[in-house]
Amino acid sequence: MMRIQIENGRIVDPANGIDRKADLFIADGLIVGIGRAPAGFEASGTLDATDCIVCPGLVDLAARLREPGYEYRATLESEMAAAASGGVTSLACPPDTDPPLDEPGLVEMLKHRARLPEFAHVYPVGALTEKLAGVNLTEMAELAEAGCIAFGQANTAIVDTQVLLRAMQYAATFDFPVWLQAQDPFLARAGVAHDGEVATRLGLTGIPVAAETIALATILQLARETGARVHLTRISSAAGLEMIVAARRSGINATCDVAVHHLHLCEHDIGYFSPHARFDPPLRGQSDRDALRRGLAEGAINAVCSDHTPVDDDAKQVPFDEAEPGATGLELLLPLTLKWATEMKLPLSTALARITSDPAAILGINAGTLSLGSAADVCVFDPRFAYGISREALKSQGKNTPFLGLELQGRVRGTLIDGYLAYDGSWN
Repeated sequence: MMRIQIENGRIVDPANGIDRKADLFIADGLIVGIGRAPAGFEASGTLDATDCIVCPGLVDLAARLREPGYEYRATLESEMAAAASGGVTSLACPPDTDPPLDEPGLVEMLKHRARLPEFAHVYPVGALTEKLAGVNLTEMAELAEAGCIAFGQANTAIVDTQVLLRAMQYAATFDFPVWLQAQDPFLARAGVAHDGEVATRLGLTGIPVAAETIALATILQLARETGARVHLTRISSAAGLEMIVAARRSGINATCDVAVHHLHLCEHDIGYFSPHARFDPPLRGQSDRDALRRGLAEGAINAVCSDHTPVDDDAKQVPFDEAEPGATGLELLLPLTLKWATEMKLPLSTALARITSDPAAILGINAGTLSLGSAADVCVFDPRFAYGISREALKSQGKNTPFLGLELQGRVRGTLIDGYLAYDGSWN
């Protein structure tokens, strides 16, 4: 294995409270020194990080890789290239593949396919119920042995609350985390946008905030009943966030994340029926967006994710209410998080914590840190380099995002995964 010295960079490692200019030393795929080389270390390669930030590789809590079943939308190769170019070295993938991740063989196949050195570490979220149908529970213990780190339903609700209760009881028995999106399927039925002034003006069927809060009330009450660890994915409203904070105060073990687009966009960004702004959950009102921004800054929201969902052009270039929800996000997670932190006047370490050590803690993995002896998953980026978001520049097979044409700062210069240079944005 190579011995690498990343020199002249500013190391920012929120997990260890490090923020200083120093060299980073890597050997045998591990971090072996910060600031001072270990005895006998001789670099076989150096990377110049002048004017760059050297930080832990990003950890993304929601990235759809589209395999198996949706290879016409994206392939493992295309999305892993997108992850590396975005500085993402670890990611969780939801179970809504085709077929869903409800059998150990499917999970093992995905893990096997993702073993190339230039690929990010993949942590599958297993299906809570067979075929995500909300009827029969999966064999969670077997799925965990195959590599699942949590269990959820992606965007599909379990309508039968007795099934959800039994799922949480099963998960609590083995201390498996349960990941759920809080959205009542009846209140959200046929809805395509936030139930507010924009949907009314455009004649779109709305999804009220109550769809989130009513589902949350059920989930949190069952979590209290069972003692299950729950993670609420893609919180979208101020009222929902208040409920989670109150639940935590009462002793419920609940964490939550927010999608990065919900930090910057609101219902007004639908404009005149832009399908790029079709999301699930929908973009909410300005006050909701502002509450999410504050909640993430204060730590009430534990992490920010890309909610990466590659969608092919055929599914987007249609009327708004027919468009498939979602957008590409792996390559935008870093610059959009930096943009949020700059606008909120937050230190860089806070911004990076929300996409490194904090999501790693939710996943329960040893990642998102540059601790000595940890895996050399490293992101090097130029925080001042400004560039425009274009379809041509995106490595993801999904080219649809509401941020096309926007100029962002924070260009990834290099990504190392277990000490392997998986992405070279400027080095030869």
